[in-house]
Amino acid sequence: MPDVGGADKQGLRGFLRMVETRFPDEIVRIPDRVDSRFAPTAVVFELEKAGRSPVVVFENIDGKPTPLVTNVAANRKLLAACLDVSPADLPTAFRERAMKYLPCETVESAPWDEVVLEGDDVDLTKLPIPLQFTVDAAPYITAGQITARDPETGVDTTGFHRLMLKGKNRLGVSLHSRRRMWEFHRRAEARGQSLPAAIVIGIHPLHYMGSMTYAYPPQVRKFEIIGGLFGEPYRLARCGVADLEVPAGAEIVIEGEILAGVHEPEGPFGEFTGYASYRSTQNVFVAHRVRMRRDAMFHSVTAGMAKDHILISCVTREGEILNALKRNLPNVTAVHVPHSTCGAFVAIVAMKKTAEGEPQMAVMATLGTELYTKYVIVVDDDVDVFDINDVFWAIATRVRAEKDIFFVPGAKGAILDPSSDPNDFTLTKMGVDATRPSGRDFAERLVISDEERARARSILAAAGVSL
Repeated sequence: MPDVGGADKQGLRGFLRMVETRFPDEIVRIPDRVDSRFAPTAVVFELEKAGRSPVVVFENIDGKPTPLVTNVAANRKLLAACLDVSPADLPTAFRERAMKYLPCETVESAPWDEVVLEGDDVDLTKLPIPLQFTVDAAPYITAGQITARDPETGVDTTGFHRLMLKGKNRLGVSLHSRRRMWEFHRRAEARGQSLPAAIVIGIHPLHYMGSMTYAYPPQVRKFEIIGGLFGEPYRLARCGVADLEVPAGAEIVIEGEILAGVHEPEGPFGEFTGYASYRSTQNVFVAHRVRMRRDAMFHSVTAGMAKDHILISCVTREGEILNALKRNLPNVTAVHVPHSTCGAFVAIVAMKKTAEGEPQMAVMATLGTELYTKYVIVVDDDVDVFDINDVFWAIATRVRAEKDIFFVPGAKGAILDPSSDPNDFTLTKMGVDATRPSGRDFAERLVISDEERARARSILAAAGVSL
């Protein structure tokens, strides 16, 4: 039996133990049998409408022995707890720790080696893969982290890519982010080779978070970034495809390859935009082997605009943009990418403006940092970027449209953005300067001091009103 203590600490199980111990109200277990078609997704969205974002464990999906765990990354409080910081400090903590690359630790064995299925025994349909929306072409593995190596440099990467169930050992995959995995496959295909890859299911939210990092040197492994988030070396173990290393704490590992020169229809799929996405690179992954724990859990990310799908994108984009802006604009104080803007398309930047033109610099730097961002709003540091009402108040009272709104036509956009050009995926991006003008008097904002707010809370508490 493998030594699983350290590995589990860095896996999905370690996260669940932390939640059950420190935040027992933030986990919901559903023991009754649930249909994998639409029900898990509907449950998560109903919880969100009620203002709740707990981890949800479905203990009986379609009568299959493997439980389904979802909504793991939907709660800022839980994500912040993973880094031992407050929710308000989460983007800054991510930014700082994601730059502390730590070498990985390779262990000899992993608990996902307890059950090994090969050949005709490989049957992905036995996993409790949910069908999330009526528009989806098939059930999708949404929490599958694909790991592969650059055929030229040997440096590996890991990241999410949607995986459409096509058969017992066949998955459709879209590499539409056009980042490292897409480039690795392109380089392998140029040599006439398929790309060896492993799909890892059942990871810690810090792995989820680290895998969403993009601005780092090409020789750095994403696993080293994830280690920086943990504050200790990330434990990996070698699987059976191309000597790839994958997280030792994972639940399930699917080994195979992304085929060269093969394209098949993939999608539609309910994407983070809140729309059905028909855009895809139409790649194909063939599974040759499955390794898993005897008591494996199946991790699924609730798709669409669920916080489980988007919130980590918000946090990582906030950290990446903050990191880029701080290099030349140290007076930037905060960045927020709201979940309600698909966790991608709008960035709000707060700064202590010292000169005119700085908001425009912040806009251009943000657009140059994050491909998906298309609208940047810059506000003064007296505005709470996490309070949309406060941001709209600044727009309503401080923006002069003819002077403070500017456009960047023909900019590259995201392939999944339905407003981008379907031929070349370009669009017009926009900056909004919602800061007070410098060098002259401006209307004074009404404020209530922290002392008076505390006194008001005491008065209300004495009257039996809890806030």
